[in-house]
Amino acid sequence: MSSPRKAGIADYPEGFRNRCAVLEQRIGYSFSDVLYLYNALTHSSFSNEKKGRVRFDCNERLEFLGDSVLAIAVSRKLFSDFADRPEGDLTRFRAGLVCEDALWEYAKKIDLGSFMLLGNGEQRGDERHKKSMLADCYEALIAAVYLDGGMEKAGKFVIDSVSDRLETLGSAEPPCDYKSLLQQIVQLNKGEILEYELVEERGPDHDKVFVSRAVLSENPIGVGEGRSKRESEQMAAKEALKLFGELPK
Repeated sequence: MSSPRKAGIADYPEGFRNRCAVLEQRIGYSFSDVLYLYNALTHSSFSNEKKGRVRFDCNERLEFLGDSVLAIAVSRKLFSDFADRPEGDLTRFRAGLVCEDALWEYAKKIDLGSFMLLGNGEQRGDERHKKSMLADCYEALIAAVYLDGGMEKAGKFVIDSVSDRLETLGSAEPPCDYKSLLQQIVQLNKGEILEYELVEERGPDHDKVFVSRAVLSENPIGVGEGRSKRESEQMAAKEALKLFGELPK
C-alpha cells in the first residue's frame, strides 16, 4: 500500500482557501507559498479526520518553531528598547509578552479562530475559541511567515502583534515570571538543580489539564496545574516561591 501524498493547494476546501486570502490582507503579509499558511491553520482534529490517500499535516511542528521565533523577535525588541533595564526586568517583560494569555489576545485581535481548519467534533464543541488552541495556532502562524519570508518579515509580524502590550511596559511593573524568579533564587546556591516534571495529564485532547512539579535537587518544592504544560510549570514555581517565603501564602 502506497503512502498518502501530502495535500496540495487544490486539496483544501475552497471556502478555507478564500478565507486564507482574507487573513493575508488582515495580517499584512502575502505568502509566496500559501501552503505554509494552510499548514499553520490546520488543527490536528482536522488532520486525524482526513486520514486517507491525502495527508493534511497539522500545525504542531510549526508551533514548535514559532515559539522560538517569537522569543527571539521579542527579546531583540526588548533589548533595543529598554537599554537601561537589567536582565531580570527584560526576562519578566518577555514573559508577559509571550505567555499563553498574551498569545490568545494576539490571536483574538485578528479573529484567528475563524480561519482555522477544525475537525467536526471541535466545531460542534465551539473549540475554535479555546485559549490554548488559539495560542498554539498563533505560534504556528509566526513560523509560517518565518519559513516563507524570513526573520525580518516574521519579526515585523510579531512586533505588530505585541505593540499594544509593549507600549505599557515602560511605566508598568514587569509581569511576573515565577519560573525565572525561582531560578534566580536557586542560582544563589551553587550546586542546586531545579527541574520540572510533568506528573499528570487529564481530560480530552481539546480540553486537557496538566499538572507539573518543581523539583530542587530531587526534592519536590511545588505543584501546579494549568491548561498547558508551560502554565502548570509556572504555577508549580509560584507554589515553590510561597514555600521559600518570596510570595504571600
